[in-house]
Amino acid sequence: MRVLGRLVLMALGLLLAIPAGAGALTLLLVLDPAAQGWLADGALAGLDALLPDLAAGLSPETLPIVLAGLAQALFVLLVVPPCLVALVGETLRLRSLVWYGGACGLLTASLPWLVRGAPRPGGAAGQLAAEGHLSAILFLAGAAAGLVYWLVAARATDPR
Repeated sequence: MRVLGRLVLMALGLLLAIPAGAGALTLLLVLDPAAQGWLADGALAGLDALLPDLAAGLSPETLPIVLAGLAQALFVLLVVPPCLVALVGETLRLRSLVWYGGACGLLTASLPWLVRGAPRPGGAAGQLAAEGHLSAILFLAGAAAGLVYWLVAARATDPR
């Protein structure tokens, strides 16, 4: 019965932590002036790439492929870190705010670096600073998700 209770708390914690991380990420990207510039530049670059394709007759299956790629990237950034940290934390019976907030934040911030696997060739100091800034934003979003999980599921004392 105790295991069932922990599983319910874990599911509820994750159910609340994932949208909290998504909300924090959205809020940080909207409020940060540097991130607003990145989003505007990215939107313009995407529009520049899309307009010639539209003029040439974009195939109907292109939009679902782009949306699926975006959904996959958001899943990896927003769902995987809280789930992985919660699984490890519950397995090792960790109940620390530092574990859930810090580990989830670090894992979320490191995912773009891990996926890429190596520094970009010819990376300038400005580009490295921008990537560090984005990592800080991702860390805060992951830490928010970890904090919400800790508040809901991990703060409960482990009955023995």
